[in-house]
Amino acid sequence: MSLFRCPVCAAPLVREEHAYRCGAGHSYDIAREGYTYLLPPNQKHSAAPGDDRGMAAARREFLSKGYYAPLLNTLCHEITVRSGPAPVILDAGCGEGYYTSGIYRGLLAAGKRPRMAGIDISKFILRAAAKRDRDIEFAVASSYHLPAADGCADILLDCFSPLALEEFRRVLKPGGLFFYVVPAADHLWELKQVLYDRPYSNEEKETPYEGFSYEAIVPVEDTVTLKSQTDIHALFQMTPYYWKTPRAGAERLAALETLTTRISFRVHIFRKL
Repeated sequence: MSLFRCPVCAAPLVREEHAYRCGAGHSYDIAREGYTYLLPPNQKHSAAPGDDRGMAAARREFLSKGYYAPLLNTLCHEITVRSGPAPVILDAGCGEGYYTSGIYRGLLAAGKRPRMAGIDISKFILRAAAKRDRDIEFAVASSYHLPAADGCADILLDCFSPLALEEFRRVLKPGGLFFYVVPAADHLWELKQVLYDRPYSNEEKETPYEGFSYEAIVPVEDTVTLKSQTDIHALFQMTPYYWKTPRAGAERLAALETLTTRISFRVHIFRKL
């Protein structure tokens, strides 16, 4: 049985060789790459929502170099020590699957038997995720309408994705864990110094959410050196700064062949009450 539920009638889906099907007769084809499409037309805000081809390629290129390995390693450790022998994990906004697949493989290496699914609203980026690991279920879907049953997940991961708290509470089991990853105050500070005349720090705050209690806030701090203009541009393209940087700042960045910058994250861990 799949971790996914039918987006039309909410019935359980069964994964067959070429499609997912529910008992009511609804069917969803499995793409060649291995993902399925569970985003109804009334949940789409554009013809191709989410990251476009260029952003998907940039994210895949950058993350494949291991620059954000410190964050992945922290997530692997925290989820491994806080999960049972066979955890059910849902990654809401999984992108190209770097963290999804890394966590899955880390749990297997620790002797656990995880069941894992990832969703993202971009079909372009899901293609890369599904190719990465065939043992994880991937679907194009919205975080605000998760195609998953009530109380099905032991752990929900949201890594730089929209905060759909009502849905997160719905799909988590009582006592389940919610991992919320956000950039810290000085994340990519040296990159922003190149882009902007007056760079600004990211806001950091500890926000209690209804239905959850705080377990921990885990910091991740490191410095990385990007060794080519290709890597620098890939990082730039996968950040929000790509869309709101003045031309002069983008030109300064394009002239660099290397860039050393801080990476800084906060992993907020909550438990469902």
